[in-house]
Amino acid sequence: MDDQGDNSFPSAPRAVEPATVAHINPVTGLATDYLNHFNEAIMLLEMLPACPDCRDDLRAWTPMRYCEHFRRSRFTGRNRAIAAYESADPATRDMLEALTETMIALVERARKEIDAETNARVSAGIAERTAAWLKLLAEQASAVINGQRTESTDGPPQSAADRMIG
Repeated sequence: MDDQGDNSFPSAPRAVEPATVAHINPVTGLATDYLNHFNEAIMLLEMLPACPDCRDDLRAWTPMRYCEHFRRSRFTGRNRAIAAYESADPATRDMLEALTETMIALVERARKEIDAETNARVSAGIAERTAAWLKLLAEQASAVINGQRTESTDGPPQSAADRMIG
């Protein structure tokens, strides 16, 4: 059979849209790449029970807001991500910010408690609980970024963090 008449092969890829390159949700204008920052903290907390030396890495983790994260990243679409964020729906941005403020407060509280704790088993429990809560919050933040969550039910970040670790 002649290959020239075979239409079973997909056509050549089209040019990628700039929003796709930047992994920006076209509906919300937000990029999931920001959550990688929190995934790093989750990973460190999950490793802490088996690797107490991760405490130093956890101490070194620096909270960053959305635009700051992209300004410091090597992410190819960082300027587009910042511009899209700045023009995103304020209510959606506020929802994401409330979740990430809660995540930051949770990590900071856990770090303080882990640093103050001398019992490795208790520290491991704090790290495991915090990682579990952060995963849930990261899922909620991802839902906001992807336009799947439309209303906020979270309280102030510190009170939420207190309830979670409590």
